[in-house]
Amino acid sequence: MMTSQDALALKERILNGYQITKDEALELVRIEDKEVLYQMADDIRRHFLKNDFEMCSIINARSGKCSEDCKWCSQSAHHNTNVEVYPLIASPVAVAMARDNAKQGVAKFSLVTSGRTLSQTDVDKSCGIYNDIRKEVDIHLCASMGLLTKAQLQQLADAGVEHYHCNLETAPSFFPTLCTTHTTEEKLQTIQWAKEAGLGICSGGIIGMGESEEQRVEFALTLREIDAQSIPINILNPIEGTPLAGKTQKLTEEEILTTFAIFRVINPKAKIRFAAGRQEIAHVMDKALRCGMSAALVGDLLTTLGSSVAEDVEMLEKNGYKIVRS
Repeated sequence: MMTSQDALALKERILNGYQITKDEALELVRIEDKEVLYQMADDIRRHFLKNDFEMCSIINARSGKCSEDCKWCSQSAHHNTNVEVYPLIASPVAVAMARDNAKQGVAKFSLVTSGRTLSQTDVDKSCGIYNDIRKEVDIHLCASMGLLTKAQLQQLADAGVEHYHCNLETAPSFFPTLCTTHTTEEKLQTIQWAKEAGLGICSGGIIGMGESEEQRVEFALTLREIDAQSIPINILNPIEGTPLAGKTQKLTEEEILTTFAIFRVINPKAKIRFAAGRQEIAHVMDKALRCGMSAALVGDLLTTLGSSVAEDVEMLEKNGYKIVRS
């Protein structure tokens, strides 16, 4: 079993460029004194990222009627949920939201669309929206639009999109138990094409869907392999009508904080990002911030209420973070 001294020695190696192995990561996850792991993660975060903290926001740009059968998702047409259904939003709506977020110090803004992919018509319309935002708002642009083609990803890049979001969602070994209509390999291909188009990669997923401790480590290591620059970590909020509602056991506070920390240790330079499910750890948010986190998805989320941007800024500044927009 890894001792506190072993962890400290390992931390120094990571600060000097070492990438930990799967076995070392599993030993860290199981370390008896979790505070050692949390401090290790925070030290690594401060070494590589200082006290910089980045906020991003999203707009649910097309909602519902998704053909995919992902067990966690309320937007799947396979599940009986009360999610709102609408086509691609109008450009003025997106521009107004982007402007409001930019005024509050949010660095990045993304259109997120339901469905396996977009038609070429909707890709063209999305590019028009991004061009409108660029003309009127000083904010970095991201996109989350499913399994697009290489040409479509290049089209987004040409329209000013800088980062593409494609969640792996969970460990490759666990994903087939949660979704049968597409594969991790298809996601990895999309991510590779996005890289070839010059887009930065945002990829994370959801914890608490029934995966094992080992699979959470596998997940973090896979994200390291694809060089994800931003890693959003959602905590499952089982939505009534989805297959996971009432079927999963909530993660403990320790399991959540340990996941945050090990994702940082495995991905020392990435922006490990709070995403949905923060209400599960609201009572220990100050402690969660000290587990290596350096970014957050703020405002209203896709189908659940997110957070107040102003409240987040106040909390972050109280904890000594500097809000950055680069």
